Amino acid sequence: MLKIFGTSALSTFRTQQLLTRLQAIAPSVNAVTAQFVHFVETERDLTESEFKILQRLLTYGETAVPTDTAGEKLWVLPRTGTISPWSSKATDIAQQCGLKGVKRLERGIEYCLNSNQKLTTETKTVIGALLHDRMTQTVVENETAFDLFVHHAPQPLQTVAVMEQGRAALVQANRALGMALSSDEIDYLTEAFVQLGRNPSDVELMMFAQANSEHCRHKIFNAAWTIDGQAQATSLFKMIRNTTEKNGQGILSAYHDNASVVAGSTAQVFIRDAESGEYSYVSEEAHLLMKVETHNHPTAISPHSGAATGSGGEIRDEGATGRGSATKAGLTGFTVSHLKIPDFSQPWEQDNGKPERIASALDIMLQGPIGGAAFNNEFGRPNLAGYFRSFEQPTAQANQLRGYHKPIMIAGGMGNIRPMLVKKQPIPAGALIIILGGPAMLIGLGGGAASSQTSGESAAELDFASVQRENPEMQRRCQEVINHCNALGENSPIISIHDIGAGGLSNAVPEIIHDCGRGGVFQLRAVQNADLGMSPMQIWCNEAQERYVIAIAPESLALFEQFCERERCLYAVIGEVTQDEQLTVADALLENKAVDLPMSVLFGNSPTLHRDVVSVKHDLPALDTTSIDIAEAVKRVLSFPAVADKRSGETSSVFSSGGG
Repeated sequence: MLKIFGTSALSTFRTQQLLTRLQAIAPSVNAVTAQFVHFVETERDLTESEFKILQRLLTYGETAVPTDTAGEKLWVLPRTGTISPWSSKATDIAQQCGLKGVKRLERGIEYCLNSNQKLTTETKTVIGALLHDRMTQTVVENETAFDLFVHHAPQPLQTVAVMEQGRAALVQANRALGMALSSDEIDYLTEAFVQLGRNPSDVELMMFAQANSEHCRHKIFNAAWTIDGQAQATSLFKMIRNTTEKNGQGILSAYHDNASVVAGSTAQVFIRDAESGEYSYVSEEAHLLMKVETHNHPTAISPHSGAATGSGGEIRDEGATGRGSATKAGLTGFTVSHLKIPDFSQPWEQDNGKPERIASALDIMLQGPIGGAAFNNEFGRPNLAGYFRSFEQPTAQANQLRGYHKPIMIAGGMGNIRPMLVKKQPIPAGALIIILGGPAMLIGLGGGAASSQTSGESAAELDFASVQRENPEMQRRCQEVINHCNALGENSPIISIHDIGAGGLSNAVPEIIHDCGRGGVFQLRAVQNADLGMSPMQIWCNEAQERYVIAIAPESLALFEQFCERERCLYAVIGEVTQDEQLTVADALLENKAVDLPMSVLFGNSPTLHRDVVSVKHDLPALDTTSIDIAEAVKRVLSFPAVADKRSGETSSVFSSGGG
C-alpha cells in the first residue's frame, strides 16, 4: 500500500472554526492542521512515469500547511468494509489515465493537534467524535490499524432452523437481522417453509423483509382501519387515489410505476439520432413525469449521504419510468425539530433529548441540503426549489412532545418521457435480466426494513449498515445509456426497467418479473462486486447506489453492450426470465442455491394489516394573550425558521413557501 500526502483538507476559515470547537473540548490545543492522505492499492510496483502521473492526479485544492510532526495525530478514514464515493471516482479516473496497475485509491484526513499538554485518551475520544461521521467514517489513532485494503474470504450462506426450532428461530433471526417483520408475517413465513419442508436461507428471509417492508409495500397505507369502533370504507391509499379516480383527465400513469406521467403538449424535442449520433428536433408530445418521495431514516442517521442518496434515488425513479425517461429539474425539502443553535437559543426551544444515533436538527440542516444539492449538481440536474421547516409542539399529555427528531427529507423532480415509452412492456420468457450501474458493496443493507422501524428502535450496527453512499458520476453514465435507448423510440431495447433502491436486487429483480407473472433463474456471482468478502445475503440484498435492473430481448444484447461501452458504464447479465413462477438464485462459488422460492411465497397472501385506533381528545388551555408584548411577538414570528419571507409590505406572508 502506497501513502501519498495531498493538499489541505480544510480552508483557513474552516480550520479556525474547528480549532475553536476543539478548544471548547481541550483548552490546551493551540493549533490544528488537516491534510488529505491518499492510500493506493496496486497490482504491481508502479513505474517512475506512472508514479509521477499519480502524483499529478492527487495534487488539487489548497496548499497544505506543513504538519508539525511533534503534534498528536488522528486519522479519519472511510468506515471499515466500505468504499467511499471519492474512491470510486478517483480509481476510475486513474485507470482511464493509463494507470492500470492501480487497483483502488482511497482517501483519508490526517489531523495533527498541537497541545500545551498531552491529551488524555478520553479527550481524544471526544475529539475523534467531533472530527468524523461515524456512520460513514472511522477514527484511527495508530497507523498500524489501517486496514483499507484487507480482502476477506467470501462468507457462507446461512440458514435459519425453522424445521428444528419452529417460530422461535424466525423471531430470533428477525431481531438479529433487523428485518422488522410483524408477528403475523413471522407466522406466515413459518407456515410457508414448513410446507416447503426445508429451512429458509438468510437471503430468502431478508429478501422477503425488504420486498414486504412498509417502505416498499406501503402496508400501513393499504391497511384496513377501525376508528372509534367504526370500520372505515377506504384505506389511506384509496383516499389518496380518490382524486385521480374523480378527475383523471390527462393522467397517463399513476400509482403503479416509479413516477407519474401526465399528458404534455406537442413540442420540438431535441433528440440524438441513434445511427449518426447527431442531434435534431422531432415534433412529438412531450409528456411530463413527476416524482416526490422521502428519505427520512438515512438523513436522520447520516445527513449528507442520506439527503444525497435521497435525491439520487428520486432521479433513478424518474429515469426508470415506463421504458426509460429523462429527468430535468429537482427539489429538496427538510422538516426538522427546533435547531437549538449554540449561543443562540430561542424562547420556544428546550432540550427534550433524542435517540443517540439520530443527528441533531442543526446538523441535519447544515449537512443535508448540501448533500442533496451536491448530488443534483454532480449528476447534472438543477435543484430549483425547496423548503425548510422546524417544528415542535408540547401536548396535553405530560412529558410528551411532538416534533421531527426523525426528519422529513423530501426529494422530488420532474422531466419528460417520449409518448411511445410511457408503458412498460410485458416481459416474455427467455428475456435477459441486466444490472446496469455500480458494483455491489456492503452499504445500504436492510434499508427498506430499517426505515420501517421507529427511530432508535433498531440496533446501532444495523443503522450503520443501512446507510448508503452516493456516486452521481456513475448514475450519470447510467442515464446516458438510458438516453441512447430512448432515442430509438419504439425500437428501444428496453422492455422494462426498474430502479434498484431499498432492498437492492432482492427487491428490484423479483418485482420486475412479478409484474409480468414470471419467474427467473439468476447467477449470484455474475453480479458486479466490489467486495468479494460479502455473504450471499449481502450481495443480493445490499442497496449499492446507481443501479437499475433492465429486461431486454437476447437479440438486443449486442446493441445494449455497445451503449454501455460507449458510456463506460458497468453492466452484468445476471440471468433470464422463466415462464414458471419460481425464483432461483444459484451461487456457483459456494455451489448451492441462495434462493429457491415460489414467487407466491414472496408476493403471496402475507397478512393485511389492521389498525384499530381511538381518537384522543386534547383539552388544551385557551390562549392567554394578556401578557404578550407585541414587539417581542413580532420578533419571535420573524425569527422562526418557518417564516421564510422577512420583507415588509403586502408581499410578505408568515405562510411563505420559500426559504431554505
